[in-house]
Amino acid sequence: MVHYQPSLDTTFAALADPTRRAILARLIERDFAVGELAEPFDMSLPAVSKHLRVLERAGLVRRERISRIVRCRLQAAPMRDAARWLDMYERFWTEKLEALDRFFATQSDQMPQLTRRRESKQAQQSRRRKPREKG
Repeated sequence: MVHYQPSLDTTFAALADPTRRAILARLIERDFAVGELAEPFDMSLPAVSKHLRVLERAGLVRRERISRIVRCRLQAAPMRDAARWLDMYERFWTEKLEALDRFFATQSDQMPQLTRRRESKQAQQSRRRKPREKG
């Protein structure tokens, strides 16, 4: 069997499908035979096998034949790599949101002045408008 390092693209493509995510969620519990794994899904066994092939190519599932039974096992390493990649962006957005919080904190002392100006403009506009008479 050829072993290769799956890419993040392959991992995210495999995780993009809800059926494949549900299969992985079941495999967290324990290893399953393909037939057992397919039971809760409203699709044919060949359709589940196609999903398993996608997961296997992404390195997320390992299939192992034991006599006539093919068992599936979760391989979490590609998800760990994806989580590391996402973590980098989480840190980026956390820093941006913290900077935005700091900005609003410095602006909070000016907010009452802005609110009074807005209320004053609204009052002036409402005085300019004359109510229409019905007739």
